[in-house]
Amino acid sequence: MYTTAVATHPAGRFSGPLVVSMRPMTPRQAIRATEITTRFTNAHGAPVHIGDPQQLGIADLAHPQFGDPVQINHGETPVFWACGVTPQAVAAASRPSLMITHAPGHMFVSDLKLTQLAHGTR
Repeated sequence: MYTTAVATHPAGRFSGPLVVSMRPMTPRQAIRATEITTRFTNAHGAPVHIGDPQQLGIADLAHPQFGDPVQINHGETPVFWACGVTPQAVAAASRPSLMITHAPGHMFVSDLKLTQLAHGTR
């Protein structure tokens, strides 16, 4: 996961950088992943960027700020999704007196079905 140079939209006193996760994919896989994930706007949704990490302000994919680096093989391109670690980056930038969020790999669990998450329906 990488801290980007992309600012989140402020919410009151809370603001900070967008954090993204990255998965290397072939162009065909990236297109299919985008088609599938676009429906899930209440989850991670579609990729926020495909391709050159420097356009997000990421200087070196070999040095993520969170987690371990992922190898990109010949014919693959980096695909970036908004990451649930963004609240930690916003908390660090905003310095609230209390912030409750998740740890990487331990996501929010609910009774909502995937069909309810698709296209923002509830």
